[in-house]
Amino acid sequence: MNNFPKNFLWGGATAANQCEGGWNAGGRGPARTDITTAGTADTARMLTYRMPDGTTGAVSQFEGIPEGGKGAVLDGYYYPNQEGIDFYHRYKEDIALFAEMGFKMFRMSISWSRIFPQGIEHEPNQDGLDFYRNVFMELKKFHIQPLVTISHYDTPLYLEEEEGGWNERKMIAYFDRYTEVIFKEYKGLVKYWLTFNEINCLIMMKDWMPNATREMVSSYYQQLHYQFVASARAVQRAHETDPDYQVGCMLAGMCNYPLTCDPKDILKTQKKMQDAFYYCGDVMVRGKYPAYAKRIWKEDYVELDCTLKDMQQLEKGTVDF
Repeated sequence: MNNFPKNFLWGGATAANQCEGGWNAGGRGPARTDITTAGTADTARMLTYRMPDGTTGAVSQFEGIPEGGKGAVLDGYYYPNQEGIDFYHRYKEDIALFAEMGFKMFRMSISWSRIFPQGIEHEPNQDGLDFYRNVFMELKKFHIQPLVTISHYDTPLYLEEEEGGWNERKMIAYFDRYTEVIFKEYKGLVKYWLTFNEINCLIMMKDWMPNATREMVSSYYQQLHYQFVASARAVQRAHETDPDYQVGCMLAGMCNYPLTCDPKDILKTQKKMQDAFYYCGDVMVRGKYPAYAKRIWKEDYVELDCTLKDMQQLEKGTVDF
């Protein structure tokens, strides 16, 4: 084949937390990325916080804020995610440039905290809904198909600090409310959705954080399970809302290669791919945990809060792509 198919969806990808800016405009609430500083080749990105006694500090983004502390924007630090490329104010000219480049698809995300500033509200933020509707209408004008990520590293900070974040089962209900609103709101404007960006990065954390405790690693798998269930429920809701909706999963495709052709190296590579990559894909595409999941849970001392109803949800809510 010398040419792309006529209906090939060529385009580019962004995320709200990376490019949108307008971090406190239009009623949007803060997310973790808004309290994450810039980094350099020699300096890690940091989370800034304030303690109850008023003292402030910063810790690596891969560490937890000290107990009792709350994420805070502090003087003297630069927070690049708060500005991005100012897509919030300049989306029309940006989309015109995408069209000039020949884009047929534009992957973007919706900032959860722009729709539900704290995540616990019963009614969405109308300014946030209007913003994304305007973006989708502008894309439609240029015949660009949006591919929309529902959760891309911008869970409302309130949910993380006050509700326990994805360590807690109740997050599924908050995600339910969020997806119900956006699926109804953007029916006819969006066809393709992704539930979670790079969902497998959560379990890669155990490699990125060599000092991660057994409890921390176990919590990563629990968080993933709740996200799997939330994703499966979202897929079902999407299909109920609009049969034309297509919902996919998105994995961080980091490959591993055997050092040699020694069978031990081959098997170790296979195991690494199962742990970091296939585990999530198998659940979301096939609707059940793979057989090797039991081996992973045993090695990492994972005791999963997983109910029969959860397993039924996973089976019913497999992704379309």
